[in-house]
Amino acid sequence: MTRRKASRSDDKPAADLAGLEAALGYSFRKPALLAQALTHSSAAASRDQSNERLEFLGDRVLGLTVAELLLETFPDEDEGQISYRFSALVMSPTLARVAAAVGLPPHVRLSESEQAAGGRDNPTLLANCCEAVIAAIYLDGGLEAAQAFVHRHWRGLMDEAAEPPKDAKTMLQEWAQAQGLPLPRYRIAGQKGPGHAPVFLVEVAVQDRPPAQAEGPSKRAAEQAAAALMLLRLGAET
Repeated sequence: MTRRKASRSDDKPAADLAGLEAALGYSFRKPALLAQALTHSSAAASRDQSNERLEFLGDRVLGLTVAELLLETFPDEDEGQISYRFSALVMSPTLARVAAAVGLPPHVRLSESEQAAGGRDNPTLLANCCEAVIAAIYLDGGLEAAQAFVHRHWRGLMDEAAEPPKDAKTMLQEWAQAQGLPLPRYRIAGQKGPGHAPVFLVEVAVQDRPPAQAEGPSKRAAEQAAAALMLLRLGAET
């Protein structure tokens, strides 16, 4: 079903796409793919013109590439240790960090209301956009091109943790216990997408702190992403 065209803050990204291609390290044969990857649903005339479907594909391309890279990089670690590393590297805060590093925020197409609400600084929105860009590179240049992008921007992140990190929910629970606070509380705040590919919105609350929300393709993934976002906020307080 076609939606009425949303009010846009702009009809094109705020900065020249050629500059973004240079930052991405990839030149598109079909620039329309990159433009779609940068288009949030609030600024799209219809769902199929937003980056939501690309986000779905990009998540899978990223997961496959990171999994292969981890197995190559840490041949002596078992499945559990690799899983902790994997979860940390594909979470929304990590994707948002990469999005900021390559300069995606000023290029994202948003409606006026979404921009006024701080969409360009929303970690979940930026993470979704980063996944969509990975998918756009994959569709335009194939798996090798997408893998090259992921390798370029995730290898350094892998090297930051000498030991496998704990999962975000465990770390948040330990933080709350160390502060003498009740355990974090999680709730499903929303769900979207088709039945075969749902996207869950989960909210985590810690006593005396504003709640954090994040999305994921499963309840567990969304909980981990929300916990990771809360940890980022708590880290900014110290």
